[in-house]
Amino acid sequence: MAGLIGIGLTGILSHQAALNTTGNNITNANTPGYSRQEVLFETQEGQRTGAGTIGSGVNVADIRRLANEYLVQQVREDSTLYGEQQALNSELSRLDNLLGGETTGLSNALNNFFASLQNAAEDPTSLPQRQLVLSEAQQVVNRFQALNQEFIQQRESIKTQMQQGVKDANTLLKSIAELNLAISESPGIAQGQMPNELLDKRDEKLRQLSELVSIKVTPTDGSQVNVSLSNGLSLVVGSNASTLGTRENAEDPTRLEFTLSNGGRTLNIDEQITGGKLGGLLRFDTEGLKPAFDELGRIAIALSDTMNHQHEIGMDLEGELGGLFFTDINSLEAQRSRVVPNGNNAPATTGQLAVEITDSSALPAGRWTLQFSGDGRSYELIDQATGKTVNQGRLPDPAQSEISMPGFNIRVEGGTFNAGDKYLIQPSRNAAESIGLVVSREEDLAFASPIRASAGDDNIGTAEIDQGTMLDVRNPFTNSLLPGFQSSGTLANGPLTVSFEPGGSTGILYSVTDNSAPPNNVVASGEYDPQRINNLFEEDPAAAGSDYQGFQFRMTGKPAVANAATGFEGDKFTIEFNSNGVSDNRNAELLAAFGTANTLNGGSQSFAEGYAGLVEDIGVKTRQSQLDVDAGKTLLEQSTNQRESVSGVNLDEEAGRLIQYQAAYNASAQVMSVAQDLFNTLLQSFR
Repeated sequence: MAGLIGIGLTGILSHQAALNTTGNNITNANTPGYSRQEVLFETQEGQRTGAGTIGSGVNVADIRRLANEYLVQQVREDSTLYGEQQALNSELSRLDNLLGGETTGLSNALNNFFASLQNAAEDPTSLPQRQLVLSEAQQVVNRFQALNQEFIQQRESIKTQMQQGVKDANTLLKSIAELNLAISESPGIAQGQMPNELLDKRDEKLRQLSELVSIKVTPTDGSQVNVSLSNGLSLVVGSNASTLGTRENAEDPTRLEFTLSNGGRTLNIDEQITGGKLGGLLRFDTEGLKPAFDELGRIAIALSDTMNHQHEIGMDLEGELGGLFFTDINSLEAQRSRVVPNGNNAPATTGQLAVEITDSSALPAGRWTLQFSGDGRSYELIDQATGKTVNQGRLPDPAQSEISMPGFNIRVEGGTFNAGDKYLIQPSRNAAESIGLVVSREEDLAFASPIRASAGDDNIGTAEIDQGTMLDVRNPFTNSLLPGFQSSGTLANGPLTVSFEPGGSTGILYSVTDNSAPPNNVVASGEYDPQRINNLFEEDPAAAGSDYQGFQFRMTGKPAVANAATGFEGDKFTIEFNSNGVSDNRNAELLAAFGTANTLNGGSQSFAEGYAGLVEDIGVKTRQSQLDVDAGKTLLEQSTNQRESVSGVNLDEEAGRLIQYQAAYNASAQVMSVAQDLFNTLLQSFR
């Protein structure tokens, strides 16, 4: 009877444990990361008799945690992928909406600006039309600056998210290390009795960490796990956790870089941060925000440079040469701001660099790293987008020199460099921020051309001359005004007279004389061919024997030549300053034409097309990231469902087990009741 009572008691205790476990499953059905548990029963060792072995009851062999490590790892990997794509898509969508918005983008402002120029060209003397041009130009400036400011705000938002993500990651790393220690010190673990709740908590912390960054989890002794980045850098070893951090980027102080500190060492781990929210933010900064900054700056430079050049060779309402329209792209301050010394450069470095824009139409949008080696005079220029060396050489002694690239020059102004020194070369840096409108008065808009040509009243030939094309009013080598334009309101060496005489292989020679001392000084001459278009003056100031004047005229037809026998002096044409040319709209039409002219990418894109290319590029990346988000979400749902099929709590199943264990518990109690009745019957038999 005592054995029967013991058997019943083991059944009650065992099924009580089973009922508690089932109840725990039910109450934790919605607990994140909880793994379903089940009780494993085993028969107790029986009592051997001559008739055989009589059972002695049941006991609980283990309370097993139902978890498949492969499925748990799959959930972590898919969480990493989804976290990265979600962060990338969120930031790209914000940037895409900004660039493509009708009120926030640049397209409408550019279109309105060039439309106002076209309207002003139709009535160049109208002050209201000129005021509209200034107003629309200011709107273009405002849009550039507003977009740049929005970029900065998004960059700061990313930095804040990075800092918060690092804090969250450090909290998780510390918790994982503490759970490692608690698990290894858990009673009974040496006998295989696992602390299921602690294991669940650790797996959930690891899953949350994987949402932030890609990790590798490696089991080790004492049921602990080591956690590392994807390249092997340790984050958690046993009960010790490293510390993630952020700091000002040595290459570009406007950005942050990730660090890992352990044992007194701090490493830059930007290249090791992949996947998860932190990896997605880093990808957006590299693939979305940096290119947008560079491209917007490039468009601002090209617009300023093109408009400035054309406006400077025009004439305003007061007969003065036009000045800058937008801010000077090559001011000394602007040139030097395009170079950023690396924060890790040697303290003894004194080198001074500047970047000059030489051809805005050929200027690429990008960033380069200029690094020095050897004795500090050997240099290498590396394209950050491709990682390839695009220029290399050795600085002279003294160091003043130029490193030429398509569209820009890196000017070495002097000083010394040390081996290992690096500089960020960003030609379009700050361009969208610093663009400004220089013209302030309607009268200062240079809509006329400062030169004109006319035919002599006594001409009898068929020759005709156009109204000329302005090239530049400054010497391209010294940047000083050409001699003809050094006096205000006049052509200093004019008027110029074009005359003709017989001679040469075509039978006609021409000469252009100016009004300077000595009188009738010849500034250009050559053969005149009545069968083709004849260009007066060279358009290339660097050509040998150049008669470059800053403008060029074209002539066609056959002029009458001088005849000494009859005293006829021949046809004559006069080139002079366009005095009182207030109704002249030639320069205004040229300015307005830039709205559709191909002035970017070596003459293959207009300003509007260049900006549309930026919008399209970000739009394509945004759409692709949305597809990736959808795919990542599906994968995560699938892997989560697979894990839940093994580790999740099925309430219907648990309800069935509850009934099963309750019945077994009642039956075991009945066994004890029977044993008690037998014992009472036995006692009564002795009375």
